[in-house]
Amino acid sequence: MTTAKDASTSSPSREWMPHVWEGCDFFAWLRLILRNRLRIAPRCWYVAFIVTFVSIGHTLLRWVQNAWYGSRLDRAPIPHAPLFIVGHWRTGTTLLHELLILDPRHTYPNTYQCLEPNHFLLTEEIFKRWFRFLMPSHRPMDNMPAGWDRPQEDEFALCMMGQPSPYLTVAFPNHPPQDPESLDLDGLPPRTRQAWKDAFLRFLRHLAFKDPRRLVLKSPTHTCRIPTLLELFPDARFLHIVRDPRVVFRSTINLWKSLYRAHGLQNPTFAGLEEQVFDTFAHFYERLDQTKPLLAANRFHELRYEELIADPVGQMRLLYERLELGGFDDFLPRLKTYLDANAGYKTNRYPELDPALRQEIEKRWGGVIRQYGYEK
Repeated sequence: MTTAKDASTSSPSREWMPHVWEGCDFFAWLRLILRNRLRIAPRCWYVAFIVTFVSIGHTLLRWVQNAWYGSRLDRAPIPHAPLFIVGHWRTGTTLLHELLILDPRHTYPNTYQCLEPNHFLLTEEIFKRWFRFLMPSHRPMDNMPAGWDRPQEDEFALCMMGQPSPYLTVAFPNHPPQDPESLDLDGLPPRTRQAWKDAFLRFLRHLAFKDPRRLVLKSPTHTCRIPTLLELFPDARFLHIVRDPRVVFRSTINLWKSLYRAHGLQNPTFAGLEEQVFDTFAHFYERLDQTKPLLAANRFHELRYEELIADPVGQMRLLYERLELGGFDDFLPRLKTYLDANAGYKTNRYPELDPALRQEIEKRWGGVIRQYGYEK
């Protein structure tokens, strides 16, 4: 099958960036490399050496942080049920995250906190002051700004804490997908599932300890975890964004290729990547349709990326009304300032789909295409 090509002219120039695994706890790192039998490409041996060294430091700092704050962290309340942004990768979840955190009543996990979840309460301010240069200005897969203070997916924090995650596949992309059962969490053994819930709550408690405002969380993986998230937060709100699946396919292929190249510990062959994207997308929307009935009308809202781009103010006003967030008029000036400042932003551009690939997408994802009005 003809594969979708990487983004063309709009991709930012390549910048140096730290490897994501450099935030791992030592025991999380050890489990990751041992389960993959240390099959690390020679060009990445230096990365493995660095990660091994710094992961020991992360573990020691975690112990220091726990001793310093004591039981206050375990007792820290999460005053507000989070607002979860869900949706498949490359559907606009990052854009929604950027818009919602403009509301001064909201907070979010930033990149430093998600890549250093074991000790950020102890080290964040010092690190960001002296090591700001270690983070590139843009993400490797698109033009979105990057930085230690930018909003980030909490899924990375779970990886750094040693919890099962599909994102671990990025480290060893030539091996079978890692922890596929962690996408739903239902397939995990009871003890492992409980450990995941405990780790997730612990991370959110640490965030709330530092900033008690309502958390806005964005991780595409949470799309499949709504039942578990409702167990933890019965009053949580969910915001689902969807985009033309034909565009999503090409963009998702580009995403994983970018991450495999930038953060993989092997020379990626991309074997089976298209099939993996096909299957995961179908699973996302099957799972979402199964769980929608669990959600009250004022706790779940869907919107299309194309409509958000065409009328961001109108769409944001609508979602505030549907989710009963309140305070939109106070939020509006910040939203308009952001939109004016980013009026020139351009998304990645891709060549036309090969007809055979387009037909395959429309055949296998036809239900979603019709459900959300993307037939044309």
